[in-house]
Amino acid sequence: MLLGEADSAAAGAAGLAAKGSKKFVLLVADGPNAGAMEKRVANSLSIYGAALAVTLRYSAGDGAKTVDEMGSLVDAPDAVIVASGNGSPSPVLAALKSKGIPGKTISVVGTNRWLEHPMDPLFEGAFIATLDPSETGPIADRFRTTYNYPADVNVAYAYDMVALTAGIASAVGPDGFSKKTLENPNGFRGSTGLFRFRADGSSQRSMPFYRIEKGALKLVAKSTSGF
Repeated sequence: MLLGEADSAAAGAAGLAAKGSKKFVLLVADGPNAGAMEKRVANSLSIYGAALAVTLRYSAGDGAKTVDEMGSLVDAPDAVIVASGNGSPSPVLAALKSKGIPGKTISVVGTNRWLEHPMDPLFEGAFIATLDPSETGPIADRFRTTYNYPADVNVAYAYDMVALTAGIASAVGPDGFSKKTLENPNGFRGSTGLFRFRADGSSQRSMPFYRIEKGALKLVAKSTSGF
């Protein structure tokens, strides 16, 4: 149920591809999820007629070297996606900034994992697709009344898990808990938006699309998705 970095990166890239960007570079923190990240992003871009020009993996301490390598491999990409994993994206962003990125012709796409770190001035101007932590739909008022504190995104996840299982049980009974039902391509709509499950067990989501301006998320589009 939780929003994964691959889905955030794919949706963020799709948000720019839908506006006409065609050539993308993916800078992804080295690790076991890097390959899956590349496939998800490439697939989302293909939907909009865009593509990854190159994917470069980096590890802690070699962000500047990787950005230099990018410059030698790709001429004038429309956007650079930075999937930072567990680490801060700031070292890579500093290296990009030294090259004038983001700029008038090159955008930067971040992920939800960036938001686990303090809002760095280097984040300025980047685009991110992520859940709105204050948007909990119809459950917010009822939750506050019952528990006397505001619902956050974790409350929304929990609500959607319960609502999904209850809804399946109510509609089709115990036999409804099948691979076919859970991987319904139309997905499900909950308080965290539209989501669906992939065969590998991960989820795909539609979510708001933001640009970071003056240290805050500014809404660009109410919904974007990488599927």
